[in-house]
Amino acid sequence: MTQPGTMPAMSREMQDCLEACMACHNMCEETMNSCMQMGGQAQMQVMRALMDCSETTRMCADMMMRRSPMAAEMCGLCARACDMCAEACMSMPDDQQMMRCADACRRCADMCRAMAGATM
Repeated sequence: MTQPGTMPAMSREMQDCLEACMACHNMCEETMNSCMQMGGQAQMQVMRALMDCSETTRMCADMMMRRSPMAAEMCGLCARACDMCAEACMSMPDDQQMMRCADACRRCADMCRAMAGATM
């Protein structure tokens, strides 16, 4: 039982999902930086997907940390953004940074999908 004004302990699954969101956020930020250094080669569709995924994963992690009643819904949206980003990154299969980002996005998407179906 928790004391009034305190939050219940975070489940292992939620903590793992939160960590996956933050890792994905960081990877998207690194990948955006890499794309900007490429110059004209970076496709706008990929950049949009990276930006959407970066912001969504950060917001999802924030909502889980504060145990928002909307966290499960946000996890569902986050999984969708991560799926879209992974797909966009896969459009550049020769770029190792893009492939690392796609992997981080897929991992986060899987964890967020599981959390979206869980009771938080």
